Formats: sequence, C-alpha cells, structure tokens
Amino acid sequence: MLHIPPAPSAALRSVLVALGSPTAVRDARTPALRSFQGPLTPELPLPVHVLDTLDQVVPPGRTPRTRLAGWRFLIRGGERSIAAADTMLTPDGWSFSHFFEGPYVTATEHALRQAESVTTPFQPRLLSVPELYMLTLWLHADTGADGAEGSPAPTDLLIPLAPAPPGIAAHRAHQVADLLPVLTLRLTPAPLLGSPA
Repeated sequence: MLHIPPAPSAALRSVLVALGSPTAVRDARTPALRSFQGPLTPELPLPVHVLDTLDQVVPPGRTPRTRLAGWRFLIRGGERSIAAADTMLTPDGWSFSHFFEGPYVTATEHALRQAESVTTPFQPRLLSVPELYMLTLWLHADTGADGAEGSPAPTDLLIPLAPAPPGIAAHRAHQVADLLPVLTLRLTPAPLLGSPA
C-alpha cells in the first residue's frame, strides 16, 4: 500500500502552467508529449532525493544522508505515463524545470505498480545516485513523514529502476541495509597503487 506524499502546491501549479504553455511543450525534447492528442495530467508526485556525495562511504549501522533535489510528476496521457516533469526549488519558490521522457518514466510507473502489491504501507520517493547513473524507487516506512525530508532507514526498500548499473538487478526490491554496502563499495575510490621498486 502506497501513501503518496503531497507535493508543494506551487510545484504542481508550475507543472500545470508548463503543460498549458504551447512553447514549453513544443520546446521540450519529448516527442511523445508534443504528439499526444488529448488531455495531459500530472500525477504521482514523488520527491527526488540525491545521495549525498560527501557522505559516500557510510559506516555500518549509519544511515546515508540525502538532499532534496526536486519533485517529479509523471505526465499521464491516456492509459499510461508518456513523460515526466521535474520541478526545482528556486529563491522564489518551487518552479517548473523541464519535461523529459525515456526509460526511467516507464520504469518508475512499473516500480510503483510493483510496490502497490506489497502489503506493508510505504511512502514512495525517488533516490538518485548520480555517480552510478542510478535511480531507485525508495519505499520509506514512515508513511507520515514529510516527503521532502529524511534519510533511508535500514529497513526501507530500494527498487533500482531500469536501466540499472551492471551487476544490480533492476526492479528487484532490496532493503537499504543490503543494497547500501554494494553502492558504497562502488562509490569508494580504488586505492592508488605504489610505484614499482
């Protein structure tokens, strides 16, 4: 059971304004969005958190730090999501950033359907690991938490979205405590080898 966190109203308004703007839609690099005939609806707002790169090596038993990067809305056209819209926080408040399409849109929708079959209640979020070109659906156990705050708890679930980095199975749920050491190992710089004697 998923408890979708409420997005800031200004973020939703900025996406609705962009969808109503022929210029914003026409200038977007989203052929599916430009060519769709019919109403487009922003749905399923998800806070996008980024794994703190200054905190890449997380000691055992500690939770990683994240920072909120924005809110993402899936843009529904007909029976499926055909694009997504990202918003970002500016000095003037929440603002539309850009539209996009591609595999992460479909993968996000697939992972959300997958998560709906879990009987445990979760709050869905997205967690990005830019250094690994990786995006996961983060299922946070505290369903009443502010979606813009918090860090992954060891028992939270992460579902890597396709395409996932080599060696990490896409659309397979992992507890944070199990997946985080794998990510930490990949983020740890290799030791420099000494020069031959």
